[in-house]
Amino acid sequence: MDVHSKAVRSYNMSCIHGKDTKPEEIVRKYLFSKGFRYRKNDKKLPGSPDVVLPKYRTVIFVNGCFWHGHDGCRYFVWPKNNAEFWHNKIKTNIERDARKKKQLEDAGWNVIVVWECQLRPEKRDKTLEELESMLKTRLEMRHRKDS
Repeated sequence: MDVHSKAVRSYNMSCIHGKDTKPEEIVRKYLFSKGFRYRKNDKKLPGSPDVVLPKYRTVIFVNGCFWHGHDGCRYFVWPKNNAEFWHNKIKTNIERDARKKKQLEDAGWNVIVVWECQLRPEKRDKTLEELESMLKTRLEMRHRKDS
């Protein structure tokens, strides 16, 4: 049984947005502060990635642990109410994510997934520094390849 009335649950769900979420803003602000320039939600690319860095041939998806079924994460729990609906919804999201990732990789893009739980205060700095390091490594590899 849901702890909220149908109206309260409906309102809560309506407040959840698919883009420009708090975790995405954290990643974008960090990248911008480090001199990275990017595009947001490029609809020309499969999956409309949250962050697109053309210079690095890299896209970043900032995934919510619940909506994208983060396996093994303590913040992802299968809902008990309306379980069949949620199982199908999340399973479909996971399958679509894998399909879009493969399409991007086949087109020569480096795909990075940052999970919402990795941006919690206790892990945020380490996650963002690792992201910066991956991007710099990617650029160095591209320069060596082009030389």
